[in-house]
Order: sequence, then structure tokens, then C-alpha cells
Amino acid sequence: MATTKSKLITGLMAAGLVLAGIGSAAADPIRIGIANFGEHPPLNAAIAGFKAALAENGFVEGKDVVYTESHTNFDASLVPQMIAKLQAEQPKLVYTVTTPVSQIAKKALAGSGIPVIFTAVTDPVAAKLVPSRESGDDGITGATDSQDMAAVLDFTRKLLPNAKRVGLPYNPGEANDVALLEAVRKIAPEQGFEVVEVGVDNLNDIQQRITSLSGKVDVIYGPTSNMIQPAIAAVASAARQAGIPVVNAVDTAVQEGFVPASFAVNYEQVGKNAGKIAAEVLKGKDPKSIAPVFPAYEDHQALISKKAMAAFGVEIPASLADCNCIVE
Repeated sequence: MATTKSKLITGLMAAGLVLAGIGSAAADPIRIGIANFGEHPPLNAAIAGFKAALAENGFVEGKDVVYTESHTNFDASLVPQMIAKLQAEQPKLVYTVTTPVSQIAKKALAGSGIPVIFTAVTDPVAAKLVPSRESGDDGITGATDSQDMAAVLDFTRKLLPNAKRVGLPYNPGEANDVALLEAVRKIAPEQGFEVVEVGVDNLNDIQQRITSLSGKVDVIYGPTSNMIQPAIAAVASAARQAGIPVVNAVDTAVQEGFVPASFAVNYEQVGKNAGKIAAEVLKGKDPKSIAPVFPAYEDHQALISKKAMAAFGVEIPASLADCNCIVE
């Protein structure tokens, strides 16, 4: 009898240990890899928004999910290595920030069973990330930072009523930039603008290329380019010397007082859009069945810097005096 009782107790203890182990395994947080192109305020905001949206949908950092974040300081040659390191950790999902990173991740992770959610991609169709605006692709979908260019040019017209020619620096080797250029070419005439494009495929050429627009354009638009935005201070400096005001796609430089104005997508909201999609995928939804999310008009915001407008020798029009978008 004592032996039987002892065996029963031992069995119950063993069963308890097994159940405890199962409970511990069940409590292990989900691992998510974050592949960023480089440290930059809008991209960092997109990551913060992504995490916030996942937390709002029941995936709290440190409890339900843990993140491994990496970036390549905008060096495209290092992206495959970054993706491989993240994949080695066997994440449940990889969040990719910018078009080049997303393109490489799509190819590298194809067939791995690890879904990819992208963000900060201007045109996912042109970048061949998804087949159309209405659906994702095998193992990949996400949220874009595509701006409403008609609204951007409408704001530019209000800010600079006499402007007729808009200069557009872009990187010919980046799908985002080429897609944006095509969009601006189509929309600009409807807004009364002529487009003057200038290719920039090397950071060392920015000063020369922007200066070459002197006398040819009335305003420069700084696109959401992985070549242009990290160097927007240099773009603004060259533009100021050339006497050309700048309207930027990102508001950080306006807040810092060296770019006159912006009409920008809220990158934290872009990240939240991606985070909501990620939550659906983690709960079992097929990425292919989820259409990429494009920012709504209300996800944009105008900002004007008094300091930078004065430095560029431009007055703020009376029509925008009460826009609630002016900072010192």
C-alpha cells in the first residue's frame, strides 16, 4: 500500500512538472524581427507605431512579444546579412522598414514560413512586393507611406502662390523614387506645375545637383527617398544658397528649423497601420488576403517654420496665417 501511494505521489509530481513545463512554454513570448534600413526619425516613428498597435491588439512588448531590432545604416549591401541574422532567430514575423529592405526580405524569406509585414514603402506594386493595391502576396503585405501628391501640390500652391516649376530630386535606382516621379508627372499639370527632375544617385553629388536647379525651378519638393531624406540638411543648405524654397515630405526638418515647410504623412500612424496588419497575421490570417494599407488624407499634416521661411526670404501668405500649422 505504501509503495502504491508513493508511486501515485511520484506520478502526480511528474505530471505536475510536465504541466508546468507546458505552461512555461505557452507563456514564452512571440519573437518578431525588425529590419530597418537606418536610424532616422520617420523610420523610428514607424517602428514605435508598429509596437503600439500590436500592444493595443493584445501583443504587449516584454510579455506577449519580444523584438530583435537591426539596421544597416542605409547600406543596402548589408541588408541580406541582416535578414539572415533575424531569420536565424526563427521569428514568427519580420517587420521590414523601407522598400529596399522589404524587397530583399521578400526574396530571402520566400518559402520560409516567416511572414513579412512592410512599411515606409511608397509604391509596393511598382516595387513588386504585392501584385496589386487590392491584395498582398505570398507571405507578405504591409502599410505604405504613399503621400497624396495632389494634396501636397495644393498646399505648395497655397504656400507659394506664384510658383510654377517644381524641382524633384530623386534616386533613379530606387523604386520608390521612380514611382513617385511618375505620379508627380501625371498630377503636376492639373495643379498648374511643371516638373523639373534631377537624378541623385550619390550623396556626394547633392550640393551640385540641387545647385543646378537654380533659375530653373520656383520650389523643390523633398520626397520620401532613402537617398534624399537622410541628407535633407544638405539639400536645404544648397537650396537656400540657390534661393529656392523647399517643401519636404517629412516634418522633422521643419521642426528643427532648416526646411521652410512640409506636407507629411504621420509615420507613427503608418507604423500603426502595419502593426494592425501584423496582429491579424499573428492571429492566423493569411498575408496574401490582406490588401496593403495606404494613408488616408487625414494621416497627412502641414507644417511651416517661421525661422526657415525667413531664412529662405519667403513670407507666409495671409491665407495660411490661421492654419494652426506654423512653428517658430
